[in-house]
Order: sequence, then C-alpha cells, then structure tokens
Amino acid sequence: MTPIVSRSRLLLLCAGLVLAASALLSGCATPVDTVATPSEWQTPADDSEARRRARTRLALASGYYENGQYAVALDELKKTLQIDPGFPDAYNLGGLIYLALGDRALAASHFQRALALNPRDADAMHNLGWLECENGRYAEAAALFQRAVAVPTYGGRAKTLMTQGICEARAGQPEQAEATLMRAYELDAGNPVTGYNLALLLFRRGELERARFYIRRLNNSELANAESLWLGIRVEQRLRDQRAMEQLASQLRQRFPQSRELIAYERGQFDE
Repeated sequence: MTPIVSRSRLLLLCAGLVLAASALLSGCATPVDTVATPSEWQTPADDSEARRRARTRLALASGYYENGQYAVALDELKKTLQIDPGFPDAYNLGGLIYLALGDRALAASHFQRALALNPRDADAMHNLGWLECENGRYAEAAALFQRAVAVPTYGGRAKTLMTQGICEARAGQPEQAEATLMRAYELDAGNPVTGYNLALLLFRRGELERARFYIRRLNNSELANAESLWLGIRVEQRLRDQRAMEQLASQLRQRFPQSRELIAYERGQFDE
C-alpha cells in the first residue's frame, strides 16, 4: 500500500504514494519569472490578471489529471504556462502529470522548477521527495520531507510524514520509520495508508499485539480493503486466534472474491 499523489489513495501510497498538487482562456501575458525571496508570502490577492486566468486553466488541467486523463491534462497545462510561464503551481502539477506518464526526468525538472519559483512550495517538496525516494535517493528524500513539514502554512504535514515513514522503511530504517509513522498517525489517525503501513511495519518486526491494534482499527472501518484484511489475517494467524482469522477471511471472500489475497489465504501462503 503506498501513498502517492494529489489525494491519498488506498493502494500503495504507498505506494502508491501519496503526492499533492495545487489547484481560460487563451491570451498573452507578461511572463512572471522571478524567484520568490524568503520574505515574500504570495496569496491569491496578489495575483495579476494573467495569474488569475492561469489559475482557471490550471483548475481544468487538475481536474483532467485527477480523472486519469493525463494527455488532456498535459495539453491544458501547456496552455496554462503559455498564459503565465512563471506559475509555480503549474510546474508542480506538471511534475505529477509527467510522473503519471512515466517520465521521471521531466517530472523531477518540473518539481525543481516549482521550487525555484517558490521556495516555500511544500507540495512540490513533498512530490520531489517521493520521487527521490522512488529513485533510491533516501537522504535527499528525507531532506525534502523535513523542509516541507517545516513550512508554517503547510496543511499536509500528516501526509508528508506518512510518506517519509514509508520511505524510511524502504531505506532499511525501521525504528525511524515507526517514529515518523506514529507522528503521522497522531496527526491523522483516520488515514488508511498510515494505519496500514504502521501495522505492516510492526508485523514485520514481530510486534504482533501492536500490529493487531492498528490493523483491527482499519479493518473495522469502511476503508478496509483486500490488502488490509489479508494483513489482519496474517497477524491473527501468528497470534493463533483462529476465530478472528476466520472472520476476516469471511469478509475477504465475500468482498474480494477475485483477489490475490484470497488465493494466498486458501493456499495457506501466510509467510509469502
């Protein structure tokens, strides 16, 4: 399960992780290509006419992106940048679109451009951090996540801490990953990706009672899926609670009859 893009998705964030994007008209505009200085805090009230038109166009691009229409989203993004070539949010969304299209190099360059234009863009830091993690550059990823969390106005701290914890687990740092995921859980206990990854980490470390607490909480909600039910089954199997295991297996069979998790359960492949 992984985190990943503009909104948390049960997959994984982690992965299928989880990243974030900000949310016409044609026309020419004077390019805004200056780099924001640390003393500047831009808000929509400061927008030029070109920036307002670009925001409208970017909203269209974002909608297409969230619907999985990446080619159309890219076309709208290009029109946005024709209106306002210095719009940081547009480069951030561009990075997400190119990431979805499988072009990591262009994704990275767009996230970097967003940060060059707005050094306080915590969403771009988060997204570039996840990309660095995907590329195995764990130290660079950690630095970006920490920068994002430190931005005073950033509302996505729980999401970024979740992603950082998943990245730390990938990097072979289970103790640090647990501490980071716990911080994310304290901020947003309802995030299923955080709950799942915390339970998975504890399960792998043999802390079965603690793993049971977090996975049961997830599986008792409407956000349970085949992966979380299967993890719950494996926890209960290790704890030798046959009744709890069978109850979870019944849910798995009823709700996800074609899942690979059900196949693994019926084959008794608890340790694979």
